[in-house]
Amino acid sequence: MLTYEEALETLLAAAQTVSRTEIIDSHLALGRVLAEAVCSTINVPPTDNSAMDGYALRVADVGNLPTRLPVSLRVPAGAAPGVLPEGTAARIFTGAPIPSGADVVVPQEKCKAEEAGVIFEQALRAGDNIRRAGEDIRIGAEVLPVGTLLGPAHMGLLASIGVAQVRVYDRLRVAAFFTGDELVMPGEALGPGKIYNSNRHVLHGLLGALGCVVTDLGIIPDNLDATRAALREAAKGHDLIMTSGGVSVGEEDHVKNALQAEGELQTWKIAIKPGKPLAFGNVAGTPFIGLPGNPVSGFVTFRILAQPYIRKYQGASVVRPRAVTLRADFSWTKKIQMREFLRVRRNEQGGLDLFPRQGSGVLSSCVWADGMVENPPETVIQPGDMVRYIPFGELLWA
Repeated sequence: MLTYEEALETLLAAAQTVSRTEIIDSHLALGRVLAEAVCSTINVPPTDNSAMDGYALRVADVGNLPTRLPVSLRVPAGAAPGVLPEGTAARIFTGAPIPSGADVVVPQEKCKAEEAGVIFEQALRAGDNIRRAGEDIRIGAEVLPVGTLLGPAHMGLLASIGVAQVRVYDRLRVAAFFTGDELVMPGEALGPGKIYNSNRHVLHGLLGALGCVVTDLGIIPDNLDATRAALREAAKGHDLIMTSGGVSVGEEDHVKNALQAEGELQTWKIAIKPGKPLAFGNVAGTPFIGLPGNPVSGFVTFRILAQPYIRKYQGASVVRPRAVTLRADFSWTKKIQMREFLRVRRNEQGGLDLFPRQGSGVLSSCVWADGMVENPPETVIQPGDMVRYIPFGELLWA
């Protein structure tokens, strides 16, 4: 069996960034990956502006304290104030341009406004409460590099420099099918020996959250010919094929043999729990990932292996799951020779609680949890131990 690290390296080494790109409106770019770097054509802010509601003036015009200055200008945001007459102050508001000649802004709560003028009672320092032109972004600076996965903050940053459109990599086109004669769809009658196909909904959700366009080929009967035919159909016009189930060693698990007949199988056993059986290869040059059929195994395997692969395929520069160190508020005394991914949830004390049932069929554990503890082989966890925690939200807007 491959270790988790070996499996991840194999997947990432095989992932080639999709070659297709398109130009889209930047306000529609959530979850897309930049195919071109974005450089700013303006300063941000474009001019010196006020960080406070208050009064703009020249420090040199304030002599012995207290000093009263008449108000000669009123400068709201968006105004073009011109020059501040010497010996006067300007009423100014947050974000408004600094009048020429002014070199300080005094917050309104630190001075006293009267009909005859404004009284300043505290020592002033040039530059206080003024945001300088370009202090956030300079003209010509690279704002976002190629490979940036665009989240809400990135979209706002693009807007702040006036970028209306960006070039991004195309969405991945993923064909998916599901194996198992025991599977029926929600809404259908649940006959003897049948179960509902939860994996279809989980995989659709996981792929949809990554911005993939999914073609669903449905439930494939448990026989070799049908599985081979599904693989051939899935390879047409798609960037990736994904399946759920049929990758283990049972007599009715046909995906492995079908893949070997129609294409190439590179790996299929990984020393992780849950999720040991995983198939990886290609059909007529189209990459293939076969997830295990147990619901939790498929969910976890997607998160830690398929998701990094897909992110790299999409062109993202940050693809590996990033763990943080948190305190375990639970014990785990089972030593096994595989790396385990335990479903956990952060608590109000800053630690992690463990879902009591960690079986590979307990899908409710993935709903209850907000992440996983990556536990190395042969490792016991005691309350108070520091452990590696991977939040489920990791990699969404990295």
